[in-house]
Amino acid sequence: MARSDPLRIIHCFRSPVGGIFRHVRDLVEAHADAGHQVGLLCDSTTGGDFEAALFEALKPKLALGLVRLPIQRAISLSDIAALWRSLREIGALKPDILHGHGAKGGVVARTVGTLLRLRGQKIVRLYAPHGGSLHYDPAKPGGRAVFALERLQEWATDALVFVCDYERRTYERKVGVPRTRFARIYNGIADQEFTPVPPWPGAADFLFIGMLRDLKGPDLFVEAFARTERRLGEPMSGLMIGDGPQRDAYERMILERGLSERIRMLPAMAARDAFALTHAVVLPSRAESMPYVALEALAAGKPVIAANVGGLPEILGEQSPALAPPDDAQALSDIMTSAITEPGWAGRAMPSADSFRQRFSASTMAEQMLELYQQLRAAR
Repeated sequence: MARSDPLRIIHCFRSPVGGIFRHVRDLVEAHADAGHQVGLLCDSTTGGDFEAALFEALKPKLALGLVRLPIQRAISLSDIAALWRSLREIGALKPDILHGHGAKGGVVARTVGTLLRLRGQKIVRLYAPHGGSLHYDPAKPGGRAVFALERLQEWATDALVFVCDYERRTYERKVGVPRTRFARIYNGIADQEFTPVPPWPGAADFLFIGMLRDLKGPDLFVEAFARTERRLGEPMSGLMIGDGPQRDAYERMILERGLSERIRMLPAMAARDAFALTHAVVLPSRAESMPYVALEALAAGKPVIAANVGGLPEILGEQSPALAPPDDAQALSDIMTSAITEPGWAGRAMPSADSFRQRFSASTMAEQMLELYQQLRAAR
Protein backbone atom coordinates (compact mmCIF):
# COMPACT_ATOMS: atom_id res chain seq x y z
CA MET A 1 0.00 0.00 0.00
CA ALA A 2 1.39 3.39 -1.02
CA ARG A 3 2.48 5.78 1.74
CA SER A 4 0.53 9.02 2.21
CA ASP A 5 0.15 11.73 4.83
CA PRO A 6 -0.57 9.83 8.06
CA LEU A 7 -4.16 9.74 9.25
CA ARG A 8 -5.46 9.24 12.79
CA ILE A 9 -8.18 6.58 12.42
CA ILE A 10 -10.51 5.20 15.10
CA HIS A 11 -12.86 2.28 14.49
CA CYS A 12 -15.97 2.05 16.69
CA PHE A 13 -17.97 -1.16 16.98
CA ARG A 14 -19.86 -3.05 19.63
CA SER A 15 -19.04 -6.73 19.85
CA PRO A 16 -15.44 -7.89 19.20
CA VAL A 17 -16.48 -11.22 17.69
CA GLY A 18 -17.24 -12.54 14.23
CA GLY A 19 -16.99 -10.82 10.87
CA ILE A 20 -17.00 -7.19 12.02
CA PHE A 21 -14.03 -7.80 14.30
CA ARG A 22 -12.19 -9.62 11.50
CA HIS A 23 -12.92 -6.74 9.11
CA VAL A 24 -11.63 -4.15 11.57
CA ARG A 25 -8.48 -6.15 12.37
CA ASP A 26 -7.61 -6.39 8.68
CA LEU A 27 -8.03 -2.63 8.22
CA VAL A 28 -5.99 -1.89 11.35
CA GLU A 29 -3.07 -4.05 10.23
CA ALA A 30 -3.00 -2.73 6.66
CA HIS A 31 -3.34 0.93 7.59
CA ALA A 32 -0.89 0.74 10.50
CA ASP A 33 1.66 -0.90 8.20
CA ALA A 34 1.13 2.00 5.78
CA GLY A 35 2.13 4.49 8.48
CA HIS A 36 -1.25 5.58 9.80
CA GLN A 37 -2.17 5.77 13.48
CA VAL A 38 -5.11 3.58 14.41
CA GLY A 39 -7.21 2.97 17.51
CA LEU A 40 -10.27 0.94 18.52
CA LEU A 41 -13.32 1.54 20.71
CA CYS A 42 -15.62 -1.39 21.46
CA ASP A 43 -17.69 -3.23 24.06
CA SER A 44 -16.05 -4.65 27.18
CA THR A 45 -18.72 -7.24 28.03
CA THR A 46 -18.47 -9.54 24.99
CA GLY A 47 -15.72 -11.80 23.69
CA GLY A 48 -13.80 -14.54 25.47
CA ASP A 49 -10.27 -15.89 25.70
CA PHE A 50 -10.00 -16.30 21.92
CA GLU A 51 -10.87 -12.65 21.31
CA ALA A 52 -8.59 -11.53 24.16
CA ALA A 53 -5.68 -13.22 22.39
CA LEU A 54 -6.60 -11.45 19.15
CA PHE A 55 -6.57 -8.07 20.92
CA GLU A 56 -3.19 -8.85 22.45
CA ALA A 57 -1.74 -9.68 19.03
CA LEU A 58 -3.19 -6.47 17.59
CA LYS A 59 -1.94 -4.09 20.29
CA PRO A 60 1.43 -3.30 18.61
CA LYS A 61 -0.56 -1.87 15.67
CA LEU A 62 -2.79 0.33 17.84
CA ALA A 63 -0.90 3.60 18.13
CA LEU A 64 -4.08 5.31 19.36
CA GLY A 65 -4.80 2.51 21.82
CA LEU A 66 -7.76 0.30 22.68
CA VAL A 67 -10.77 1.61 24.61
CA ARG A 68 -13.27 -0.92 25.94
CA LEU A 69 -16.44 0.12 27.74
CA PRO A 70 -19.88 -1.43 28.27
CA ILE A 71 -22.05 -1.08 25.16
CA GLN A 72 -25.31 -3.00 25.31
CA ARG A 73 -26.77 -4.68 22.22
CA ALA A 74 -30.29 -3.30 22.76
CA ILE A 75 -31.11 0.39 23.02
CA SER A 76 -31.11 1.40 26.69
CA LEU A 77 -30.41 4.31 29.06
CA SER A 78 -26.89 2.94 29.48
CA ASP A 79 -26.20 4.20 25.95
CA ILE A 80 -26.05 7.76 27.33
CA ALA A 81 -23.18 6.86 29.64
CA ALA A 82 -21.44 4.97 26.83
CA LEU A 83 -21.71 7.96 24.49
CA TRP A 84 -20.46 10.38 27.16
CA ARG A 85 -17.39 8.27 27.91
CA SER A 86 -16.79 7.70 24.18
CA LEU A 87 -16.87 11.46 23.64
CA ARG A 88 -14.19 12.00 26.29
CA GLU A 89 -11.97 9.14 25.12
CA ILE A 90 -12.20 9.88 21.39
CA GLY A 91 -12.01 13.64 21.81
CA ALA A 92 -8.67 13.34 23.61
CA LEU A 93 -7.22 11.34 20.69
CA LYS A 94 -8.11 13.99 18.06
CA PRO A 95 -8.84 11.59 15.18
CA ASP A 96 -9.16 12.52 11.52
CA ILE A 97 -11.41 9.54 10.76
CA LEU A 98 -14.18 7.99 12.85
CA HIS A 99 -15.41 4.77 11.25
CA GLY A 100 -18.45 3.13 12.87
CA HIS A 101 -19.20 -0.54 12.18
CA GLY A 102 -22.61 -2.08 12.90
CA ALA A 103 -25.61 -0.22 14.31
CA LYS A 104 -24.20 0.71 17.73
CA GLY A 105 -20.75 1.50 16.33
CA GLY A 106 -22.41 3.74 13.78
CA VAL A 107 -24.30 5.64 16.46
CA VAL A 108 -21.12 6.17 18.48
CA ALA A 109 -18.99 7.29 15.53
CA ARG A 110 -21.56 9.68 14.09
CA THR A 111 -22.80 11.15 17.37
CA VAL A 112 -19.34 11.65 18.83
CA GLY A 113 -17.95 12.86 15.50
CA THR A 114 -20.69 15.45 15.16
CA LEU A 115 -20.24 16.72 18.73
CA LEU A 116 -16.49 17.01 18.23
CA ARG A 117 -17.08 18.97 15.02
CA LEU A 118 -19.10 21.45 17.04
CA ARG A 119 -15.97 21.85 19.16
CA GLY A 120 -13.96 22.67 16.06
CA GLN A 121 -12.35 19.31 15.30
CA LYS A 122 -12.31 18.36 11.61
CA ILE A 123 -13.48 14.75 11.65
CA VAL A 124 -14.73 12.50 8.86
CA ARG A 125 -17.62 10.23 9.93
CA LEU A 126 -18.20 6.90 8.17
CA TYR A 127 -20.73 4.15 8.82
CA ALA A 128 -20.69 0.53 7.63
CA PRO A 129 -23.91 -1.36 8.55
CA HIS A 130 -22.43 -4.90 8.17
CA GLY A 131 -25.99 -6.21 8.07
CA GLY A 132 -26.82 -5.17 11.63
CA SER A 133 -29.98 -3.08 11.75
CA LEU A 134 -30.78 -4.06 8.15
CA HIS A 135 -31.97 -7.46 9.43
CA TYR A 136 -35.03 -5.81 11.00
CA ASP A 137 -38.47 -6.21 9.42
CA PRO A 138 -39.79 -2.90 8.02
CA ALA A 139 -43.35 -4.21 8.38
CA LYS A 140 -43.05 -4.22 12.18
CA PRO A 141 -43.10 -1.11 14.42
CA GLY A 142 -39.64 -1.86 15.82
CA GLY A 143 -38.19 -2.17 12.34
CA ARG A 144 -39.82 1.06 11.17
CA ALA A 145 -38.36 2.89 14.17
CA VAL A 146 -34.87 1.52 13.51
CA PHE A 147 -34.96 2.52 9.85
CA ALA A 148 -36.26 5.98 10.71
CA LEU A 149 -33.25 6.37 13.03
CA GLU A 150 -30.93 5.18 10.26
CA ARG A 151 -32.41 7.77 7.91
CA LEU A 152 -32.10 10.51 10.51
CA GLN A 153 -28.43 9.71 11.11
CA GLU A 154 -27.55 10.23 7.44
CA TRP A 155 -27.25 13.97 8.11
CA ALA A 156 -24.33 13.12 10.43
CA THR A 157 -22.68 10.74 7.94
CA ASP A 158 -19.97 11.72 5.46
CA ALA A 159 -20.05 8.33 3.76
CA LEU A 160 -21.81 4.99 3.98
CA VAL A 161 -19.70 1.91 3.25
CA PHE A 162 -21.44 -1.26 2.08
CA VAL A 163 -19.55 -4.57 2.07
CA CYS A 164 -21.55 -5.97 -0.84
CA ASP A 165 -24.20 -4.97 -3.37
CA TYR A 166 -26.83 -6.95 -1.47
CA GLU A 167 -26.28 -4.76 1.59
CA ARG A 168 -26.58 -1.60 -0.51
CA ARG A 169 -29.82 -2.83 -2.12
CA THR A 170 -31.24 -3.77 1.28
CA TYR A 171 -30.43 -0.33 2.66
CA GLU A 172 -32.13 1.32 -0.31
CA ARG A 173 -35.21 -0.88 0.11
CA LYS A 174 -35.58 -0.52 3.88
CA VAL A 175 -34.10 2.92 4.63
CA GLY A 176 -34.12 4.66 1.28
CA VAL A 177 -31.65 5.71 -1.41
CA PRO A 178 -28.72 7.25 0.51
CA ARG A 179 -28.73 11.03 0.71
CA THR A 180 -25.01 11.07 1.41
CA ARG A 181 -21.98 9.64 -0.36
CA PHE A 182 -21.69 5.86 -0.40
CA ALA A 183 -19.30 3.18 -1.64
CA ARG A 184 -19.29 -0.58 -2.04
CA ILE A 185 -16.02 -2.10 -0.82
CA TYR A 186 -15.92 -5.89 -0.64
CA ASN A 187 -14.51 -7.65 2.38
CA GLY A 188 -11.14 -9.22 1.63
CA ILE A 189 -8.64 -11.61 3.14
CA ALA A 190 -4.86 -11.55 3.39
CA ASP A 191 -2.59 -12.90 0.65
CA GLN A 192 -1.13 -15.56 2.95
CA GLU A 193 -4.61 -17.03 3.47
CA PHE A 194 -4.90 -18.03 -0.18
CA THR A 195 -3.21 -21.33 0.62
CA PRO A 196 -5.02 -24.70 0.71
CA VAL A 197 -5.52 -26.27 4.14
CA PRO A 198 -5.38 -30.06 3.73
CA PRO A 199 -7.76 -32.06 5.94
CA TRP A 200 -6.26 -33.95 8.85
CA PRO A 201 -6.76 -37.73 9.07
CA GLY A 202 -10.25 -38.34 10.39
CA ALA A 203 -11.49 -34.90 9.34
CA ALA A 204 -15.26 -34.40 9.47
CA ASP A 205 -17.37 -34.58 6.34
CA PHE A 206 -19.04 -31.24 7.12
CA LEU A 207 -18.29 -28.26 9.35
CA PHE A 208 -20.52 -25.53 10.75
CA ILE A 209 -18.46 -22.60 12.05
CA GLY A 210 -19.89 -19.41 13.49
CA MET A 211 -21.93 -17.87 16.28
CA LEU A 212 -24.24 -20.37 17.93
CA ARG A 213 -27.51 -18.50 17.51
CA ASP A 214 -30.57 -19.18 15.35
CA LEU A 215 -29.73 -16.39 12.89
CA LYS A 216 -26.68 -18.40 11.77
CA GLY A 217 -28.71 -21.61 11.33
CA PRO A 218 -26.95 -24.23 13.51
CA ASP A 219 -30.31 -26.00 13.83
CA LEU A 220 -30.56 -26.20 10.04
CA PHE A 221 -27.07 -27.74 9.92
CA VAL A 222 -28.08 -30.45 12.40
CA GLU A 223 -31.33 -31.19 10.57
CA ALA A 224 -29.67 -31.23 7.12
CA PHE A 225 -26.91 -33.50 8.45
CA ALA A 226 -29.50 -35.97 9.82
CA ARG A 227 -31.41 -36.02 6.52
CA THR A 228 -28.23 -36.58 4.52
CA GLU A 229 -27.31 -39.54 6.70
CA ARG A 230 -30.73 -41.10 6.20
CA ARG A 231 -30.52 -40.55 2.46
CA LEU A 232 -27.06 -42.12 2.18
CA GLY A 233 -27.92 -44.93 4.55
CA GLU A 234 -24.59 -44.69 6.33
CA PRO A 235 -23.10 -42.64 9.19
CA MET A 236 -21.27 -39.37 8.50
CA SER A 237 -19.18 -37.10 10.66
CA GLY A 238 -19.97 -33.48 11.49
CA LEU A 239 -18.38 -30.71 13.50
CA MET A 240 -19.79 -27.49 14.97
CA ILE A 241 -17.26 -24.85 16.05
CA GLY A 242 -18.22 -21.64 17.79
CA ASP A 243 -19.63 -20.02 20.88
CA GLY A 244 -22.87 -18.26 21.52
CA PRO A 245 -25.97 -17.83 23.66
CA GLN A 246 -27.79 -20.91 22.33
CA ARG A 247 -25.00 -23.45 22.57
CA ASP A 248 -26.86 -25.57 25.16
CA ALA A 249 -29.97 -25.70 22.99
CA TYR A 250 -28.00 -27.10 20.04
CA GLU A 251 -26.28 -29.64 22.26
CA ARG A 252 -29.73 -30.88 23.34
CA MET A 253 -30.89 -30.97 19.73
CA ILE A 254 -27.93 -33.14 18.73
CA LEU A 255 -28.56 -35.46 21.67
CA GLU A 256 -32.31 -35.75 21.00
CA ARG A 257 -31.65 -36.74 17.37
CA GLY A 258 -29.18 -39.43 18.40
CA LEU A 259 -26.27 -37.66 16.69
CA SER A 260 -23.98 -37.04 19.66
CA GLU A 261 -21.52 -39.68 18.45
CA ARG A 262 -21.31 -38.16 14.97
CA ILE A 263 -21.56 -34.37 15.48
CA ARG A 264 -18.93 -32.91 17.79
CA MET A 265 -18.99 -29.39 19.24
CA LEU A 266 -15.83 -27.37 19.86
CA PRO A 267 -15.31 -23.77 21.09
CA ALA A 268 -14.32 -20.93 18.78
CA MET A 269 -10.89 -21.20 17.19
CA ALA A 270 -8.94 -19.68 14.31
CA ALA A 271 -10.73 -20.37 11.04
CA ARG A 272 -7.77 -22.05 9.34
CA ASP A 273 -7.32 -24.37 12.32
CA ALA A 274 -10.98 -25.30 12.00
CA PHE A 275 -10.70 -25.91 8.25
CA ALA A 276 -8.04 -28.58 8.85
CA LEU A 277 -10.72 -30.56 10.70
CA THR A 278 -13.13 -30.84 7.76
CA HIS A 279 -13.62 -31.62 4.08
CA ALA A 280 -16.41 -29.07 3.45
CA VAL A 281 -18.02 -26.06 5.14
CA VAL A 282 -21.78 -25.51 5.50
CA LEU A 283 -23.15 -21.98 6.08
CA PRO A 284 -26.91 -22.26 6.65
CA SER A 285 -27.49 -18.68 7.86
CA ARG A 286 -30.96 -17.20 7.81
CA ALA A 287 -29.46 -13.76 7.19
CA GLU A 288 -25.99 -12.51 6.25
CA SER A 289 -24.22 -9.55 4.77
CA MET A 290 -20.79 -10.59 3.44
CA PRO A 291 -19.59 -13.43 5.70
CA TYR A 292 -15.84 -13.64 6.12
CA VAL A 293 -15.96 -17.34 6.86
CA ALA A 294 -17.08 -18.05 3.29
CA LEU A 295 -14.10 -16.11 1.93
CA GLU A 296 -11.72 -17.81 4.37
CA ALA A 297 -13.02 -21.27 3.53
CA LEU A 298 -12.74 -20.81 -0.24
CA ALA A 299 -9.23 -19.37 0.11
CA ALA A 300 -8.32 -22.46 2.13
CA GLY A 301 -9.55 -24.69 -0.68
CA LYS A 302 -12.68 -25.88 1.14
CA PRO A 303 -15.96 -26.29 -0.76
CA VAL A 304 -18.71 -24.10 0.69
CA ILE A 305 -22.39 -25.06 0.82
CA ALA A 306 -24.54 -22.10 1.82
CA ALA A 307 -27.99 -20.62 2.08
CA ASN A 308 -28.76 -18.16 -0.69
CA VAL A 309 -28.80 -15.08 1.55
CA GLY A 310 -27.02 -11.75 1.70
CA GLY A 311 -23.81 -11.41 -0.27
CA LEU A 312 -23.18 -15.15 -0.57
CA PRO A 313 -24.30 -15.24 -4.24
CA GLU A 314 -21.73 -12.49 -4.92
CA ILE A 315 -19.07 -14.84 -3.54
CA LEU A 316 -20.19 -18.19 -4.95
CA GLY A 317 -21.95 -16.95 -8.10
CA GLU A 318 -25.60 -16.13 -8.61
CA GLN A 319 -26.37 -19.53 -10.19
CA SER A 320 -24.06 -21.66 -8.06
CA PRO A 321 -25.34 -25.18 -7.35
CA ALA A 322 -23.84 -24.77 -3.86
CA LEU A 323 -26.60 -22.32 -2.88
CA ALA A 324 -29.77 -23.52 -1.14
CA PRO A 325 -32.97 -21.55 -0.56
CA PRO A 326 -32.98 -19.88 2.87
CA ASP A 327 -34.29 -21.79 5.90
CA ASP A 328 -34.53 -25.05 3.92
CA ALA A 329 -32.86 -28.04 5.59
CA GLN A 330 -33.94 -30.41 2.82
CA ALA A 331 -32.33 -28.29 0.11
CA LEU A 332 -29.12 -28.11 2.14
CA SER A 333 -29.23 -31.88 2.52
CA ASP A 334 -29.62 -32.32 -1.24
CA ILE A 335 -26.47 -30.28 -1.85
CA MET A 336 -24.55 -32.05 0.93
CA THR A 337 -25.50 -35.36 -0.69
CA SER A 338 -24.25 -34.18 -4.09
CA ALA A 339 -20.98 -32.96 -2.55
CA ILE A 340 -20.32 -36.46 -1.19
CA THR A 341 -21.62 -38.62 -4.02
CA GLU A 342 -20.84 -36.72 -7.25
CA PRO A 343 -17.21 -36.88 -8.47
CA GLY A 344 -15.87 -33.42 -9.34
CA TRP A 345 -18.77 -31.61 -7.66
CA ALA A 346 -16.55 -29.01 -5.94
CA GLY A 347 -14.73 -28.12 -9.15
CA ARG A 348 -18.03 -27.40 -10.89
CA ALA A 349 -19.72 -25.60 -8.00
CA MET A 350 -16.96 -23.35 -6.61
CA PRO A 351 -15.80 -20.05 -8.19
CA SER A 352 -12.58 -19.78 -10.18
CA ALA A 353 -9.61 -19.42 -7.82
CA ASP A 354 -8.04 -16.58 -9.84
CA SER A 355 -11.17 -14.44 -10.13
CA PHE A 356 -12.02 -15.06 -6.49
CA ARG A 357 -8.61 -13.90 -5.29
CA GLN A 358 -8.66 -10.82 -7.50
CA ARG A 359 -12.03 -9.74 -6.14
CA PHE A 360 -11.69 -10.50 -2.44
CA SER A 361 -8.16 -9.63 -1.32
CA ALA A 362 -7.56 -7.65 1.89
CA SER A 363 -5.00 -5.45 0.17
CA THR A 364 -7.62 -4.29 -2.36
CA MET A 365 -10.14 -3.68 0.44
CA ALA A 366 -7.68 -1.66 2.54
CA GLU A 367 -6.48 0.43 -0.42
CA GLN A 368 -10.03 1.29 -1.48
CA MET A 369 -10.96 2.20 2.10
CA LEU A 370 -7.89 4.41 2.53
CA GLU A 371 -8.60 6.17 -0.75
CA LEU A 372 -12.13 6.91 0.48
CA TYR A 373 -10.80 8.26 3.80
CA GLN A 374 -8.36 10.55 2.01
CA GLN A 375 -10.96 11.87 -0.44
CA LEU A 376 -13.39 12.65 2.38
CA ARG A 377 -10.72 14.33 4.47
CA ALA A 378 -9.58 16.46 1.52
CA ALA A 379 -13.18 17.60 1.04
CA ARG A 380 -13.51 18.85 4.64
